[in-house]
Amino acid sequence: MVRPISAGAAVEQRPLGSGGENLKRTPKAGKEPYSEQALARAQAPEVEPVVVATAPPKAAAKPPAPVEARPEGRPEADTRTAEGAPGGEDIGWIWPASGKLIGTFSEGGNKGIDINGKAGDAVLAAGGGKVVYSGTGLRGYGKLVIVKHNNTYLTAYAHNQSVLVKEGQSVSKGQKIAEMGNTDADQVKLHFEIRRQGKPVDPLKHLPQR
Repeated sequence: MVRPISAGAAVEQRPLGSGGENLKRTPKAGKEPYSEQALARAQAPEVEPVVVATAPPKAAAKPPAPVEARPEGRPEADTRTAEGAPGGEDIGWIWPASGKLIGTFSEGGNKGIDINGKAGDAVLAAGGGKVVYSGTGLRGYGKLVIVKHNNTYLTAYAHNQSVLVKEGQSVSKGQKIAEMGNTDADQVKLHFEIRRQGKPVDPLKHLPQR
């Protein structure tokens, strides 16, 4: 005789084990001998006997977005030659004096060019740089100024009547650095040299045409 369950009867509820009581399932293929029917049964989808409601899996943490590798900006070429910084070949030379050219460069002879003028005429820096020498210690040059433009070029200004700059002073292109004279020379003139890596080169190949 079947007795109906009364409405007030307590129904025992057992939570599904989360990890310890896993449902055992018979392998699809089992140990059946190979046959087309056994293969079909093994490939057939298995009906889940129990559907367990579980919380949706937490979304996997997204890996941080890759940082785009950007090449470091190349530092701009330092064109400030006032500190004798490394620089290119092009200094943007200007003529150091406005007088007439009276002497030219020659290998083994004149190490620069000579420009005539009147005593007191302005002697200008042919390019920006730093004064590395100012004095009379070099025989045959009189009152001399040497300006370092970068690690490649130096310029020399000789026979000055007076020198207006000091060693270590920064000068700009076109700045008046001395006054033309005839110290240690037979006439008033500016002897001008350009030296590349310490070697005299022809200034006329660097100065603009005039």
